[in-house]
Amino acid sequence: MIPADFIDELLSRVDIVDIIEQYVPLKRGGQNYMACCPFHKEKSPSFTVSPSKQFYHCFGCGAHGSAIGFLMNYQGTSFVETVQNLANQLGMSMPVGVRNDTPQETQQKKEKKLSLESVVEQAAVFYQKQLKQSSGAIAYLKQRGLSGEIAAHYQLGFAPDVFDGLSQIFDPYPSDLLVESGLVIEKDQKHYDRFRGRIMFPIKNQRGATIGFGGRILDKGEPKYLNSPETPLFSKGRELYGLYEARSAIKEHSRVLVVEGYMDVVALAQFGIGYAVACLGTATTSEQIKLLMRQSEQIYFCFDGDAAGQKAAWRALENALPLLKDGVAFYFLFLPEQHDPDSYIRAFGQDAFEQMLLEQSLPLSAYFIQYLTGKVNLSVPEGKADLIKQSAPLLGQIKAPALGFLLKQRLSELVAVDLHDFELLTGTQKAKKAKTGLKNYRLPVNTTRPRSISLVHNQIKWLLMNPSWAKYVIVPEYIVLNKDMACLVTLAEVAKQMGEQASSARLIEYMRGSEFEEILESILPQVFVTQEEFNDDSQEALESFIDGIEKLLVQLKLAQVEKLKLKAGQGGLTKAEEKLMLALLMQKKQ
Repeated sequence: MIPADFIDELLSRVDIVDIIEQYVPLKRGGQNYMACCPFHKEKSPSFTVSPSKQFYHCFGCGAHGSAIGFLMNYQGTSFVETVQNLANQLGMSMPVGVRNDTPQETQQKKEKKLSLESVVEQAAVFYQKQLKQSSGAIAYLKQRGLSGEIAAHYQLGFAPDVFDGLSQIFDPYPSDLLVESGLVIEKDQKHYDRFRGRIMFPIKNQRGATIGFGGRILDKGEPKYLNSPETPLFSKGRELYGLYEARSAIKEHSRVLVVEGYMDVVALAQFGIGYAVACLGTATTSEQIKLLMRQSEQIYFCFDGDAAGQKAAWRALENALPLLKDGVAFYFLFLPEQHDPDSYIRAFGQDAFEQMLLEQSLPLSAYFIQYLTGKVNLSVPEGKADLIKQSAPLLGQIKAPALGFLLKQRLSELVAVDLHDFELLTGTQKAKKAKTGLKNYRLPVNTTRPRSISLVHNQIKWLLMNPSWAKYVIVPEYIVLNKDMACLVTLAEVAKQMGEQASSARLIEYMRGSEFEEILESILPQVFVTQEEFNDDSQEALESFIDGIEKLLVQLKLAQVEKLKLKAGQGGLTKAEEKLMLALLMQKKQ
């Protein structure tokens, strides 16, 4: 049995859009992605994928599920095989010989994670208070042109230059949680604060929880920037500094700007460019690019014009190639060597920076060609052969059909080779599929949708669509639950434990193999009846959900009273049952 927390971690690291797009070409349609269903023959797309719910649904045949469910249906693999394949793609090791966690153990792990988040958040508040008391740190930020509003928006702080500054708020100091969160270093049986004498930049995840820090030295010293280490909360290759704070600006401007440093992000925000984020002291990773592509269809990279900036840009391009999609555009801007984004915008202002960003940035295709041709001599055959050799492995990674074709076409022109021959030389010619008649569409099991749905099943449906509504499912302990109602209550408890990370996909996979799996399978085809319901989290829908819970409670209480009355007529009630019946009747009158 695969532990539930491993499945949960797996689903938190995959994006259903990326998974499905490997097999089905998706097109954005509002908040979701659309395609013709791979499970039945259709001419108009009714197959919808929701990035927010991490769930897919076909409004034609009723196919539905998580990324795991899609792969099981599409590839015909078992649950274990599918999880194994996904884990291999992510570099995760499958648990070997590990028994499934008990509910108590799962809860303990979640509580520990919450404890780590609490410790990091307390440290962030401490650093913010310390900044207000440090004239040197305040003078430094003012000298860099930052206002108090921007410092507050990014919750900047200051770590005092002492070895045990955190002992002022944590008792005991040190503790296992302080060490595990990366705030305190343990060395030679001694403990001391990791961050000392530094401006502190809290790093938040997508739901706004502080998970780590970047610290810039205030005076001279090395390293200039110091990040939190890898922890259960924080992995620098999977996060972007400033993304949480930039969400509204990214949506407003329909673009996201990637820069190298923390100070670049806050300086740009100071001058009105709030859609900037930063990599965390490392080359842009594939995970970070996936995260960027979920935010916007226009992604700009802004690097220094020196050798280090060129190297960072090319590394970002290399990691982007396998992830490219037609309709998502990457751009690269190289600043004059004497400037970084911070210094440039302070020298020339917002308008000049944005004009340069929009007019002088190189599209990925142009930068790709410029970089490769700049390393060879195209006036001689040897140089052309070298270009073909260098481009072959890069072109082979591109899955975006239109962009891949256009790049090959341009390179074939540069080396004066026919496109067909260029594809043969680079090994990028796609094999022609033999025509075998009609496609053999495979239908998922049990996709026929019921015509009607009971009230309790309707509540389960809405809870699956909106896990945050679990807090409204409150059922007194003395209420006797039937199996359907027990399913609803259990689902709500699981959603509450998952907190803000709960999603339709996670809930469904968590309940796989449980006594309620059959109930959920009968409901899932009704989860998304229309495109409108697929996105519906309106106040009206919420009020209807709350009203439905109240109606269910009334029904359960009435049914319980009738059973007690019947028993009373047949042989009498115990004192406890008499007391319960009286309480139920009193509530019924109210």
